[in-house]
Amino acid sequence: MPPHALLPLARPPAPDDGLCGGLGDGAEDTHGGFPTRAIARLRRSGLLAAPLPAALGGRGLCEPGRVDALRGLLTEIGRDDLAVGRLYEGHVNALALVLRYADDAVARRLARDAAQGHLFGVWNTEPAESGLVLDGAGGLHGSKSYASGAGFVTRPLVTARIGDGRRLMLVMRLEPGARADLSAWRVHGMRASATGTVDFSGLGLHEGEVVGAPDDYGRQPFFFAGAWRFLAVQLGGIEAVLETHRAHLAATGRADDPHQQARFGQAMVAAETSRLLVARAARIAAAEAGSPERVIAYVNLTRAAVEQAGLDVIALAQRSIGLAGFLESHPLERLMRDLATYLRQPAPDFALTGMAAHALAASEPLHALWPDPGSKEGLALPRVAEAVG
Repeated sequence: MPPHALLPLARPPAPDDGLCGGLGDGAEDTHGGFPTRAIARLRRSGLLAAPLPAALGGRGLCEPGRVDALRGLLTEIGRDDLAVGRLYEGHVNALALVLRYADDAVARRLARDAAQGHLFGVWNTEPAESGLVLDGAGGLHGSKSYASGAGFVTRPLVTARIGDGRRLMLVMRLEPGARADLSAWRVHGMRASATGTVDFSGLGLHEGEVVGAPDDYGRQPFFFAGAWRFLAVQLGGIEAVLETHRAHLAATGRADDPHQQARFGQAMVAAETSRLLVARAARIAAAEAGSPERVIAYVNLTRAAVEQAGLDVIALAQRSIGLAGFLESHPLERLMRDLATYLRQPAPDFALTGMAAHALAASEPLHALWPDPGSKEGLALPRVAEAVG
């Protein structure tokens, strides 16, 4: 084993201090941990209110015209700390649903909560038994599982089944630490996301706000196409692994090795491909142009590409850095744990095959399925034969 193989390596330099400026330091990477200081910084900087329109005290990040700004912010936060990115993406998702479906009075009240620093989240997963139900008297019974930020999110948006089987969105007002059970969250990565089970039994409509009409939560393309947001966070995690990979090669004097250059080059291609795809998916989702199925298909195409890119970048960094990257003192160790865990999003095969089925059934040429937003019909290039004749 070469003498440098087990050298510890400091965390690579943080990017220029932007909206986030280095949120996480890894101190909360423990079972039951939570990035309290990072969320406090987001609160102080006004980023918890930023998804709101300016009229409600925000920066309009949920508006279609600001999709690039939101995408960049999500990636920046994910680059710094994936657990924080997961929590912030859930906060943005909840506020986006409120702004899209809630009536004006409800939206104003919840916007005031966000402006006051409450952390929102979306909790839609539930146990096979004891799922959340809203009875005819307005009482809640049951739980939500895999709830990120459990005990810390004080304004969760949840879905509850009503009498006819449809699901209604509610934003509940919770006290910090209330009703959360984190005991089962003993995971490889994303430990600081405080993911657990929350029991809502005994609460009722008077302790929350109704958002939209029954089954609004699953309306397309917003429901599936919104996956671009967590892809933007995952992209940040990919970029963090890549930066650590580069920093290690520089620190150990191996950046001139052609084999290392080849691996790093492959990782660069994967990361840059992901960046371009996520940017385009975000714009397509924000524009909602064309059929919902077509919008969703492109986001699902991006899901498949980003997942594979993340796995490839981790593997390439592991091969280049070697055993040192598995030491707890090395920055790669947590980065690859968190990214590998966060890449495990639900139904990846369904997303991939659904996208492929849509493309196979389309009547248009494949290159015309998702035209560039700036392209104009009627300005086609001359036929190749004409061009060379």
